[in-house]
Amino acid sequence: MLLGSGFVAGGIVGFLPVVGFWMLPLGLMILSVDSKAVRRGRRRLEVRWGRWRKRRNASQSSEG
Repeated sequence: MLLGSGFVAGGIVGFLPVVGFWMLPLGLMILSVDSKAVRRGRRRLEVRWGRWRKRRNASQSSEG
């Protein structure tokens, strides 16, 4: 949890040269292993993204 929290904190100050905004999603992924709340949010995001991709692929295949 300490590593994930460190990455999230580094992502928040992403405007600094060494750290970047790329650290924020990575920190959340690391935290999702230990935290139920973060895991739940990650899972919801995965489901929504999968549904979006499925609709997008279906609309593209019907156009062509």
